[in-house]
Amino acid sequence: MTLTSPNTVLANALTNVEDVLAPRIHASKPQRIALVVGTQINGAPHAGTSLVQSMAFATAARLHDRHGLPVEVRFSALDNAPHELVTDPVSGHRYQRAYAQALGTDGIARLVGTLYQPLFDALSERLAVPYGVETYSQQQATGLFRETWLRVLPRLDAASLWLAPSTGVPHLRVPCPHSCGWAEKYAQRTRVERAGRGLARVSAVCLHHGPYTATITPTDGGYLDLATLYRNMVKELAALAEADVLQVMVKGTDWMPGSLLVDGALQAVGRPDPRPTARSAVLPDDRRRDGRQALQEPHPLRGGGAARRRRSLVATHSAE
Repeated sequence: MTLTSPNTVLANALTNVEDVLAPRIHASKPQRIALVVGTQINGAPHAGTSLVQSMAFATAARLHDRHGLPVEVRFSALDNAPHELVTDPVSGHRYQRAYAQALGTDGIARLVGTLYQPLFDALSERLAVPYGVETYSQQQATGLFRETWLRVLPRLDAASLWLAPSTGVPHLRVPCPHSCGWAEKYAQRTRVERAGRGLARVSAVCLHHGPYTATITPTDGGYLDLATLYRNMVKELAALAEADVLQVMVKGTDWMPGSLLVDGALQAVGRPDPRPTARSAVLPDDRRRDGRQALQEPHPLRGGGAARRRRSLVATHSAE
């Protein structure tokens, strides 16, 4: 069985899928390239998750061969995925306890080391592509991520409908500080207010301990658990700090609507240059999201299978 990608509007313009990065590499002249692939680590990875991770390593190797630049894969282990969900019998609100709070740092390290790193080690050795692993817990604790969130906060109203089209309220969870780790999943009673330059105060209601308040600073103050689109906006803004690195966000075609919303949010908060997007499996923007195209077998009555195979680099399903 031969797997090929379907024809797209780029069929006659693109020989290899990684060539879609050529204009940006030529224009920005980065010193390094990083392919960033994120996965909710809520259990053993399925075939689609492993396939897209493999694609990230294969693309990194091809980019290195083509452009002669150092290329790495960065794996974002999203340990803020829900581990437990319950309903508060009083308010009727859903509460969650994430993997990070349920398993702790050592438990998350064991989970990633058991379920993900063996594949990464094999791919890295075979393709000579280095990689690194960062959990969301580690990312949200960095000064860069928290400072970026604090800078965005005054302009969040402009992006609210992009990040939460149905409600206009982007979800922010700060788990209870009394070591229980529970937080309202949809943040109905969570309130955020600026408390001075570089400070924000978050108030919420715990499932077991009632109302609480956390003061967020660039270095301390509580765990910032941002909903998916919100998190991606802040992550991509923070990535601008690495001016010499072209960061390629590896996403699946099921992320297409979400990518358009993140692009809108970035423009709404005043990102310096607009981010054009195309309605194809590959979204051309400056930290490009490689769409993982649906797999299909060549039709037995159609020719050109070999030509299609030469321009194909395929994978499936989104995990972040």
